[in-house]
Amino acid sequence: MPKTTAKQNKALVLQAFDTLFNKRDYAAAERFWSPDYIQHSAHIEPGREGLFNLIKSLPSTLRYEPGVIVADGEFVIAHGRFSGFGAIANWIAADILRIQEGILVEHWDVIQDEATEEQSKSKAPMFGNTFPTHG
Repeated sequence: MPKTTAKQNKALVLQAFDTLFNKRDYAAAERFWSPDYIQHSAHIEPGREGLFNLIKSLPSTLRYEPGVIVADGEFVIAHGRFSGFGAIANWIAADILRIQEGILVEHWDVIQDEATEEQSKSKAPMFGNTFPTHG
């Protein structure tokens, strides 16, 4: 199978995240995640099943908003916001994904609670142009 381009890989990650996190279409999401998916996140059980089971356990209000996304070869880094999952603060995440033959095969993440304006020393939002309203 031919190699995918950076543009194709970024589009794949955005579509995969929307399908799983926002639409919660698990059957459709299976086409994006390898059955042999390798998970490096401390928050998620191993494999594709670990990820899907985590999402199934979260409130239906879970949302993912993409921000900056970059690609280099088989790697994509998506900076985004996870909200509505039951925590006091949203999560701002940099998800690092490895793609082979048009499918997500490996994942790492860096996650931080989103700061309010009162909590932020820089007074610049961590995501987007506005601060969250949470406490």
